Amino acid sequence: MPRESVVVTGEWAAARLDEPGTVFVETGNSDADYRKGHVPGAVWIGWDEFQDGVRLGVIDRGAFERLLSAKGIGNDDTVILYSLNSNMLAALTLWYFRLYGHRSVKLIDGGREKWQRDGLPLTAEETVRAATAYRAATPDPSIRATRDDVLAAIGTKNLIDVRTPDEYAGRIFAPGFAGEAFTPGNSPHDVAQRAGHMPGAVNLGWEAVLDEDGAFKAGPELARIYGDLDPGRGSITYCWVGARSAHSWFVLSELLDWPDVRNYDGSWGEYGSLMGVPVVRGDAPQ
Repeated sequence: MPRESVVVTGEWAAARLDEPGTVFVETGNSDADYRKGHVPGAVWIGWDEFQDGVRLGVIDRGAFERLLSAKGIGNDDTVILYSLNSNMLAALTLWYFRLYGHRSVKLIDGGREKWQRDGLPLTAEETVRAATAYRAATPDPSIRATRDDVLAAIGTKNLIDVRTPDEYAGRIFAPGFAGEAFTPGNSPHDVAQRAGHMPGAVNLGWEAVLDEDGAFKAGPELARIYGDLDPGRGSITYCWVGARSAHSWFVLSELLDWPDVRNYDGSWGEYGSLMGVPVVRGDAPQ
């Protein structure tokens, strides 16, 4: 699809702050920066609000409907998302919107950091939107990989591990977690029992698609990054908990128009604790 249909510049977005039918959403781990100053009219939806803390993973259809209704988002609204860390969690949020059938949703290129560096407006004024009656579609299985999909894809599809080389090789579990194993806690970040990667998975870090300012690289440069892979095989992206991999899913599916791209939102947090599944350690795919 055309790049401008899913990624917009800060200047484009700033010119549409008061446009009817447009809703700006900031997301992330903490609303501390949002409370100090956010895009005028933007509502806050924390990453954890999309997570089911009991089942783990994305909230169900009814909870998604209640969340968006409470935030004042309607089915016909164009949703414009942004976050810190070059839109990592904004891309995950876009994936959630796609999963539940919301078609008109875009990212502000470069995220919050670039918006601020470019001197675009921020306000600490509270955003209050009237509640809506949002209706979500049935979750779209074509963009989501389950553990069974991943196991079936080994040796047949592109498995794209977007974590750091040390995570991929099994030298660490995740940034901040080292060692052979650790005791999991209540956080979905703390669930893997062993480190490593899936057999045949290639390691292509999620941030490789970004320019120095955090914006997405041009189309030909993006294509070169993935030039050794065959799009026709179908692809599954994964990381630790599905956030970085959603960013890579966005690039492959939305910017490069690859067919059959799925994000494994269970990612290594789930796969690394499954009994009996194949795990590889070291810097080589196999």
